[in-house]
Amino acid sequence: MTDQDDRVMIFIDGSNMYHSLKAHFHRSDIDLAQFCAKLVGKRRLVRIYYYNVEVGQREEPERYKDQRVFFDGVEAMPYTELRLGRLVYTSGWPNTPPFEKGVDVMLATDMLTHCFKNNYNTGILVAGDSDFVGALQAIKDYGKHVEVALFGEERTSVPLRKVADVVHVIDGNMLRGTWKTPGPQRSRRARRPRPQQRPVNKDDNTQSTPAVNGNGTTTPAQTPSSPTPNQPPPFPPLPQRGNPDGLE
Repeated sequence: MTDQDDRVMIFIDGSNMYHSLKAHFHRSDIDLAQFCAKLVGKRRLVRIYYYNVEVGQREEPERYKDQRVFFDGVEAMPYTELRLGRLVYTSGWPNTPPFEKGVDVMLATDMLTHCFKNNYNTGILVAGDSDFVGALQAIKDYGKHVEVALFGEERTSVPLRKVADVVHVIDGNMLRGTWKTPGPQRSRRARRPRPQQRPVNKDDNTQSTPAVNGNGTTTPAQTPSSPTPNQPPPFPPLPQRGNPDGLE
């Protein structure tokens, strides 16, 4: 099977991805389209499913507005479906944070349903919850390939790593070129260029002198700055889940 024959679907746990980005990179302004393009490579993308919960418009009106802007951007992406679970606010709100309902079940059900309908050859899960292991094993038993994109070191999400055919490690190298805005530049000490020397005449006892600029100084090389990409809305703040980093 060639790359173009390999039909890929991507299933993203949005809350886990948001909190993992914040924990590991201290930012969340990821370009989902570019990120998914890296996962797919030269294969054929069938569809992206993005899962999350919507904050309460009455309970958190400002966060609701920010989140709707982000969700509108997700829905505008080609070949992408937004799938929303429920966010439950208890009587203890705002002292007690709300909790999610239905996201994991919805994601696992969609992966299995599209597998049984033969809508993809390879399913890619972007999540860190080991509760998905059973669904991934069932998909493999049905003859499909499963890949998992994970944050953290090899000791994290071990059950998911074991069940996956391929593990995509989400690190700085993998995310290069997928941020919506340039990250902070590391300060580098400018190296002073070595002085250029004139050839020494063996018959001449005079010392060679370094070549300098007209003002008597040397000028370090300038590093060109990278262009600033477009800046679509970043991830809005999302409710904390019980296990945001996939540590099992």
